[in-house]
Amino acid sequence: MDKDTAGERIAGLRKVIEYHNNRYYQQDDPEISDAEYDRLLRELQDLEKLYPDENIASSPTQRVGALPLAKFSSALHPSPMLSLANAFSEEEIIDFDARIKKLTLTDSISYVVEPKLDGLAVNLIYENGLFVRGSTRGDGITGEDVTQNLKTISALPLKIKKNGPIPVPPFVEIRGEVYMEIEPLHKLNRRRLAEGEEPFANPRNAAAGSLRQLDPKITARRPLNIFLYAAGSIQNTHFSSHWEILQALKAWGFPVNPLIEQAKNIKECIQYFEKIGGKREGLPYDIDGVVLKVNDLALQAALGAVSRNPRWALACKFPATQATTIINDIIVQVGRTGILTPVAIMQPVNVGGVIVSRATLHNEDEIIKKDIRIGDTVVIQRAGDVIPEVVKAVSSKRTGSEKEFRMPVTCPECGSETVRPEGEAAHRCINLSCPAQLKENISHFASRGGMDIDGLGEKVSAQLFDAKLIQDPADLYFLNSDQLLALERHGEKSARNLIDALERSKNPPLAKFLYALGIRNVGEHIAKILAGKFGNMENLMKAEFGDLTAIYEIGPEIATSIIQFFHEPRNKAVMEKFQKAGVVPRQSPVILNNAPLAGKSFVFTGTMENMARSEAKIIVESLGGIVHSTTTGKTTYLVAGSKAGSKLDKARSLGITLLTEEDFLKLIGKK
Repeated sequence: MDKDTAGERIAGLRKVIEYHNNRYYQQDDPEISDAEYDRLLRELQDLEKLYPDENIASSPTQRVGALPLAKFSSALHPSPMLSLANAFSEEEIIDFDARIKKLTLTDSISYVVEPKLDGLAVNLIYENGLFVRGSTRGDGITGEDVTQNLKTISALPLKIKKNGPIPVPPFVEIRGEVYMEIEPLHKLNRRRLAEGEEPFANPRNAAAGSLRQLDPKITARRPLNIFLYAAGSIQNTHFSSHWEILQALKAWGFPVNPLIEQAKNIKECIQYFEKIGGKREGLPYDIDGVVLKVNDLALQAALGAVSRNPRWALACKFPATQATTIINDIIVQVGRTGILTPVAIMQPVNVGGVIVSRATLHNEDEIIKKDIRIGDTVVIQRAGDVIPEVVKAVSSKRTGSEKEFRMPVTCPECGSETVRPEGEAAHRCINLSCPAQLKENISHFASRGGMDIDGLGEKVSAQLFDAKLIQDPADLYFLNSDQLLALERHGEKSARNLIDALERSKNPPLAKFLYALGIRNVGEHIAKILAGKFGNMENLMKAEFGDLTAIYEIGPEIATSIIQFFHEPRNKAVMEKFQKAGVVPRQSPVILNNAPLAGKSFVFTGTMENMARSEAKIIVESLGGIVHSTTTGKTTYLVAGSKAGSKLDKARSLGITLLTEEDFLKLIGKK
């Protein structure tokens, strides 16, 4: 493809991946399989390698997970919690070993190999042997502080044991995985069903949902468990290998997975992968692969990280669990932006321990490409997700009664015309008043990533809309208790709680309000940029096309979406209703064009002595600058700490201004 086409594809992939990051990390409610997500991310990585000028620091390939939920206080990790690169075949595992040998000029590499649990990663801080803080991975730099909830996990020591010759360090950062075993999950789900609650779809969702409860008493009633598998920052204690760290963790009283082993070479790693794969079905918990880690810590440090992944570790994924079933029908769902999505309604089938009966078919092109028909026998696969994907139709089982599917020319919800914009794969309903879109907009507005209104989930939003009590998000703030009490399943307590939650949400951060509005192409990241540049709603609503495109990361497509949104008469009326209801987003500090580092871009390499890179990044951004992970001709400064790597050589070849750590501290006014 040419450069322009590649740029459009890269932008589209970033948007899709950010959406699915939010569904997976923020909502614990993924829509696509791990395999499909990995395919999208790998395509984006490949395109960014081919077109390095398209690289931006905010790309999903440069980040880990998603931002922390607003209802938890945030916690800065002393050292970044990176995610792992994936391998899906023996060849890719062998290639990984070959790259390590080439980079380290070492003929033989030993590894530590361990099962890859399907749970929630956490970071634990112990000071003078006492557990003082625990947080989720978050975006890899900052996570959600879930200390009180972690304390309810009985397997987690609140105090490090003094056992053996290894001293307890004054400060240690320990990484682990919170998980729920399969049988306890089944018991929990039976109890939830008996109490009229929705069951958890799988152990990963159960663990994540349980750890993110605001009330630790609820978490304490959930059968959570934990394995610890690594250390980040450690003071006054030296280890030479990852295996030594694991032995220390065990000696200190931490639960370490007993299936973890050492491997002398990559051949033994592959043998371990096959062995654990054979044991997978008999394990009491879910795993989706194994992890390989270079054992030598000095080699780990020398290898460092690239983008969001350490070079010294690899996640080797098992093939996705598959099953065969029959498509009884294909229906079309309408999303909040008007996109029509075909969904396969299937005969229920057990896939990897979960009964599934629906699968997204994405769009008409996908259906035609795979030649999927109503009545087909199909292979579906699932890798720990709620909604599986249709891999292929089994054409040999066709009887001739199967029916081809075509997207409707009118919206199934409102009967309005549907269109397929040029260059897009999706069909859209063009009616702004389409009930399905309005329902989805209201649900999105109240969601955790948006205004985070407790008690206002999809079902309640739809109930309010169907009762004609609300037509748009602003109507929520004019509800009263009497209206809610007239609805089914609403008592005085739930009605009062919802009214109180709405009242509490009237002064949200500007970035959250912007994201909640559901402006096309404006995700959480772009919403933060807009909030930082304009400060308040009035300034943003008056912004012109040139004002928007002058902002780094705001292109013509995003600028057009913003202007169209605020010029649409119906949206203007909604904004006026928000104002009348007393919904006033909190003013954001404006990053001025004359900010000390405005327009300057930084890349960091090597080890800094006086602050972590994550802290340096926050300072640069607060002063109006931008931090990238790769050096290009557009980089303003490269800050080189000790043991600087190849980025330093590249910066010199490009004529980039080089700063020592001392130079950098002077530049930001810290010296």
